[in-house]
Amino acid sequence: MTEHLSLPPSSGIGQVITRFGADLLVETPDGLLRCTARRKLDHLACGDQVQWERQAQGNAAVTRILPRHNVLERPDFRGKPRAIAANINLLVVVTAWQPAPLWDMLDRYLIAARRLSADVLLVMNKADLRASHATAEDEACLEEFQRIGLPILHVSAAQNEGVGEILRAINERTAIVVGQSGVGKSSIAVQLLPEEDIRVGAVADTGEGRHTTTSATLYRLPSGGTLIDSPGVRDFGLTGLDFAALERGFPEFAPFLGECRFNNCTHQHEPGCAIKAAVSAGEIPARRFSRYLGLLAGL
Repeated sequence: MTEHLSLPPSSGIGQVITRFGADLLVETPDGLLRCTARRKLDHLACGDQVQWERQAQGNAAVTRILPRHNVLERPDFRGKPRAIAANINLLVVVTAWQPAPLWDMLDRYLIAARRLSADVLLVMNKADLRASHATAEDEACLEEFQRIGLPILHVSAAQNEGVGEILRAINERTAIVVGQSGVGKSSIAVQLLPEEDIRVGAVADTGEGRHTTTSATLYRLPSGGTLIDSPGVRDFGLTGLDFAALERGFPEFAPFLGECRFNNCTHQHEPGCAIKAAVSAGEIPARRFSRYLGLLAGL
């Protein structure tokens, strides 16, 4: 009796786990598959659902990107949009008391989340350094984010304190961990994924973070959710930002929109502006409004 060997499938659907140059690691029902990307698909990103096919020479190639729910982008060194990750439900924005928090970067992540229709969780890592490193300005900025309803967790990943709360917040969603270099994103990922080999770096003596993750990588959480660990950044820029998206990115503006004297009010110099009146009355955080004006000037 002849024994029939099962041949691997010649095509299928999978999800991009990570990307390195033109090569991709794609998760399929049969396991991980190394693929190349067709030239026209150079915008592929971690988290994309894709169609793949085996080629005549034996390797596999991604031939199509399935429709995305959303995609998180940032400008590359030429100012062109570069996809970081796709199909995200939650942005876990990690900051810390060392290196010092960049509150304007958090503003930009909140705007990006609004454009993605994704939720945001702010994780303040290195909670043990709060007493020695937090300034009065930092505490005031953090309180303003609390006022606008931003969920905030205080954790210390190095001591494995509070990290379980992040896992519960993610639940079964697809979350991407973002933030500046050196704040402990990979340390948090190590605690959430103890079985994975995730490289962890240290903060430089200058207090400026060192990069540890070089490309976004998707991991399956034991709880059923998905975690994307992304590279640390010195800054996070927004691509294709227009006034409407900027305005939506400041949720504290919402109760006052439509109340300005002029329909095309930019809330900058126009008379009869309801937003400026709310700032003066303390109903909108003054520091947030000041940073809004800075973003407006860059449009």
